[in-house]
Amino acid sequence: MKVTVERAQLLKSLGHVHRVVERRNTIPILANILLRGERGRLALKATDLDLEVNETIAAEVSPGGSTTVPAHMLYDIVRKLPDGSQIVLEASGERGVLTIRAGRSRFTLQTLPESDFPDLNAGDMTHSFRLQAAELKKMIDKTQFAISTEETRYYLNGIFLHTATSAGKTETLRAVATDGHRLAQFEIPLPSGAKGMPGVIVPRKTVGEVQRLIEDAEAEILIELSTSKIRFTIGDVVLTSKLIDGTFPDYGPVIPLGNSKILQVDKSEFEHAVDRVSTVSSERGRAVKLALASGKMTLSVNNPDSGSATEELEVEYDSDPLDIGFNSRYLLDIASQIEGEVAVLKLSDPGSPTLIQDKEADKSLYVLMPMRV
Repeated sequence: MKVTVERAQLLKSLGHVHRVVERRNTIPILANILLRGERGRLALKATDLDLEVNETIAAEVSPGGSTTVPAHMLYDIVRKLPDGSQIVLEASGERGVLTIRAGRSRFTLQTLPESDFPDLNAGDMTHSFRLQAAELKKMIDKTQFAISTEETRYYLNGIFLHTATSAGKTETLRAVATDGHRLAQFEIPLPSGAKGMPGVIVPRKTVGEVQRLIEDAEAEILIELSTSKIRFTIGDVVLTSKLIDGTFPDYGPVIPLGNSKILQVDKSEFEHAVDRVSTVSSERGRAVKLALASGKMTLSVNNPDSGSATEELEVEYDSDPLDIGFNSRYLLDIASQIEGEVAVLKLSDPGSPTLIQDKEADKSLYVLMPMRV
């Protein structure tokens, strides 16, 4: 195999593909990236057995062929080569090496045969639909922060993507994530082709890779899925992933519908005030207390080891006085997702979950469990 390719193109493609490869691998072939040159194209593929990324770029190929080389080493070599250089990749199956040449630089990497490289066979996809890249990115941004990192509850380690019926009785495609302390939900009108699709849990790593691959907000993304796999086609990149094999909990009862104490606060002022007072909170507790009274809110943090902080804000609130505590980090995560100027908090009592929404957007909602303070 002999392939000539532009450095900028190869670097961009390797940047998309090599991230899937874990740096520590007990199976040597999984540390490698598959390169296949044929008919004026170079195809690159990497996998960790749960996730597979393919990309094809234009190249001069003569003769064709394929091999596998260490992914991170190849990426680092190409990254350090001069901008604008032409890179020649030459593989000799007999010697088991890949030679990389650019200008006066020459590298030789050990290879493993293509026959050892695993194929994440996607099988038949039962449903397919298209989404604007900006729309998919927003779905991820609005929910990703609430994905659980607790491996014992593996069924919470991703975003639950499913069809639902909104309050206005319209069918929607809904994304939900929760870690048991907070819940994030975002929905869009149901795209054509998604009707009747199974509810699927897209793993955290897959979600992160899809988010990174979205570079053009105007692009259209093809999403295909079955009960066990999901595939995203983003331009020349195809990402195929296994889904989490588990049942996402029934989250409906967690969303409070009868919270009658309504607090409206300037989102920016609230975010900055929480950030300031939480400076003295303990790393472990991170608790901030909200004391609500007519027209005002007092935020306070008391840390026996370092000190205390308070700040007062003018708010719209005319219900009974209420003292409630939250994890400041969780409050800031939710506040950062509110795009409008006003955040609406619907509260009940110090021990019940609070519903948080953007006053100007009804596609998203957040639920936050209180803390004892």
